[in-house]
Amino acid sequence: MDQQDREYRKQQKSSRNYLIGLCAAGLLINYLLGHLALRLEMPLYLDNIGSALAAALGGYLPGIIVGFFTNIVNCVGDYTNAYYGSLTILIAIASAWFASNGYYSFRKPWRLLAVIAVFAFIGGGLGSLLTRVLYGFEFGVGTSAQLARQIYAGGVKNEFLAQLSADMIVDLVDKTITVLVVAVLLHVLPKELKKRLYYAGWQYNPVTLEKHMLANKKRARLMSLRSKIVMLVSAGMIITGVIVTVISFIHYRTAAVEEQKDLAWGVAKVASAAIDGDRVEEYIRLGEQAEGYSLVDQRFNDLADGTESVQYVYAYKILPDGCQVVFDADTPDTPGGEPGEMVAFDEDFRDMLPDLLAGREVEPIVATGQFGWLLTVYNPVYDSRGKCQCYVGVDVNMDHILKNGYEFLARVVSLFFGFLVLLLTATIWFAEYNIILPINALDITTENSLYTTEKARAETVERIHDLDIRTGDEIESLYHSVTRTTEDMVNTVENVERQSEIINKLQNGLILVLADMVESRDKCTGDHVRKTAAYTDIIMRELKKEGVYTDQLTDAFMQDVAHSAPLHDIGKIQVSDTILNKPGKLTDEEFEIMKAHTTAGAEVIRHAINTVSEENSGYLKEAMNLAHYHHEKWDGTGYPCGLKGEEIPLSARIMAVADVFDALVSKRSYKEGFPFEKAMSIIREGSGSHFDPRIAQAFLNASDEVRRVMNTNMSIE
Repeated sequence: MDQQDREYRKQQKSSRNYLIGLCAAGLLINYLLGHLALRLEMPLYLDNIGSALAAALGGYLPGIIVGFFTNIVNCVGDYTNAYYGSLTILIAIASAWFASNGYYSFRKPWRLLAVIAVFAFIGGGLGSLLTRVLYGFEFGVGTSAQLARQIYAGGVKNEFLAQLSADMIVDLVDKTITVLVVAVLLHVLPKELKKRLYYAGWQYNPVTLEKHMLANKKRARLMSLRSKIVMLVSAGMIITGVIVTVISFIHYRTAAVEEQKDLAWGVAKVASAAIDGDRVEEYIRLGEQAEGYSLVDQRFNDLADGTESVQYVYAYKILPDGCQVVFDADTPDTPGGEPGEMVAFDEDFRDMLPDLLAGREVEPIVATGQFGWLLTVYNPVYDSRGKCQCYVGVDVNMDHILKNGYEFLARVVSLFFGFLVLLLTATIWFAEYNIILPINALDITTENSLYTTEKARAETVERIHDLDIRTGDEIESLYHSVTRTTEDMVNTVENVERQSEIINKLQNGLILVLADMVESRDKCTGDHVRKTAAYTDIIMRELKKEGVYTDQLTDAFMQDVAHSAPLHDIGKIQVSDTILNKPGKLTDEEFEIMKAHTTAGAEVIRHAINTVSEENSGYLKEAMNLAHYHHEKWDGTGYPCGLKGEEIPLSARIMAVADVFDALVSKRSYKEGFPFEKAMSIIREGSGSHFDPRIAQAFLNASDEVRRVMNTNMSIE
């Protein structure tokens, strides 16, 4: 293991230790302050400060860990605390979000009020709903429950509103203290500590927070990797949670129904044992006058009153036209039927009538009717001959199962929600720091990489190396592949640039040699091709400086014109030495031959263009324009085509000024060179007729540079 690896592992261990320390500190704060409030009988909870602080400092994961395990620890003394873990987790999530968006700043008090309001809504509003369900839709226990009873007694005759009001009042005070304590601690804690806690878990050298936020704002073409991971993990866990919750509820309900069946059968058998089957007819005929009837009737009443869920206990003789009362226990709402009284069949029992008339045992019936959700069991009572004389019926009210089921469901959902959010956050946190953030960092580091200069290329490679991604999986392999590819690309670009530079120098050298060979036939020293190229460069830079023709004066255009300028007279290669070097004035016939050098030069370069590819013929196209049109005039009196104004290519209009000026100031076989001032005066006079006025003016404006080039010896040595 090299020194870099050891240093990296040391930093990672330090970051993890900071994260563990933050979770432990938050858990301890919640535990101590919560028990202090309980010991002093304060009307507060103070058990969310640690989780809110951990979330604000370290993000979602430590806040949720602290919130979840705070309630797990507190449930040792009171198991109901475990059910409120989901609320603590929601507060931790909100705290992390508020912290990441700067809501804990004292510079904007309304932001702190927003945090308090959200915390109070979670703890008081949602907590009140949970309390109502957990305590069977009645008042809970503790300070808020006492206050709720006082509010209810004071005039708010809706129990839920009274509970909600009490919970909101208590939580508003509690969460105000929580938010203020967290905000103060965030301001006084050292920045270095907060930075270490923020960067805990990163699997590479973190980019700046600004770049991290920029990467998070980038939009994918369809869906970001973060969204896909969150969606898949959330969907999987939620589906699992729903399935487990539904199965648990079904099992609970099934078990509760079976328990009530056992209860009903037990009551029915006890009641059946009290009846003498041989005396059923006597009980029906004489009623309370029959010997022992009152004792059996009292047993029925005791069984009905002794079990809360048992609603009715009775004995009926089943006849084809109805049920005849033998015994019927009284209930608080309904007095029992009189012996011998006929009771119509309930529709739910129609299918069982043949079995009942035959005296056979029947399965319990669960039905919802006018008396609510009832479970009914019928136990036959036999006489000494084994003949069924009547049935003891027990109706068990099942509505409490629904009520208890809601309580059970609320407990399961609350517990499972807390555990689900913990697992979901841990999974997303792991994916964030091991997949998403490293990929985003690699993306934003390479996205704006420049390869135009040697310095830019070196900085690009250095930035990628500085990431030092250490996820230990395919992401790290991808990072190393990108690093190697970037290094190879930089080396390739540098080799290409070196080769291009060599080729360009060779190309420009060949152009100058070729141009000098042509000009030397005209007894020229070679200054003309170089100086006209220098003048064109001066004109183009001045035009761009003055904002003239800027849409055409691109860097590529200016480079092509400057490099191809020496070829503007290449057509003279086809003009005889006699005409080129004639000391006197040319005849009309000779001048026509001389004028043909423009079309001849264009034709020579056209042939050259046909031998190279389209992308490499840029400078040759401008060379052809220069050779063909540099003797055209702005007013249309030039040759060979008589073009006018901007019909003449821009490069040729520029060359016209440079070519004429150099011809004026240079010594030729047939004349002496003009002074600088005289030549500039002629250029000025030709503006608007011979020359493009804007180009002529730019040339005049750059007179100092023009003079310097004119006085420089640029011939081949």
